[in-house]
Amino acid sequence: MNIRQIDPKDTYAIRHIMLREGLDVESCKFDGDFDELTIHLGGFVDEKLASVASFYFHKNENIDEEYQYQLRGMATLSQYQAQGLSSALLKTAFPMIRANNVHLLWCNARIGAIGFYEKVGFTKLSDQFDIPGVGPHVLMSINP
Repeated sequence: MNIRQIDPKDTYAIRHIMLREGLDVESCKFDGDFDELTIHLGGFVDEKLASVASFYFHKNENIDEEYQYQLRGMATLSQYQAQGLSSALLKTAFPMIRANNVHLLWCNARIGAIGFYEKVGFTKLSDQFDIPGVGPHVLMSINP
């Protein structure tokens, strides 16, 4: 397993397969993908991109912390799940986020992923809500 920074465009295929199946591939292009402070990481297994995560310098209006990063589009191809790739992406991102003097990372976690996020230290900040076209989520955060 190898974690390294990747181009935003490299995230689209895995985002589409794992997070936006049945939707147009355009739905996998997120606002901020090309912003200077955005971080895109890829997890590679035998030089094959198997997992992606993107981190955006973006404030959630429901959280008081002044400077925040948002985790979006974290996904691992089915055949590589439960091998520690997502945890490794987060562990790689945390010092990068702190280097930007940011001490809060938040995400809209899919209901099925809440257990993973809690296991790596995130806490729930909201009740369940629906993202139209994507499904039920909860707001979660961590101090990286």
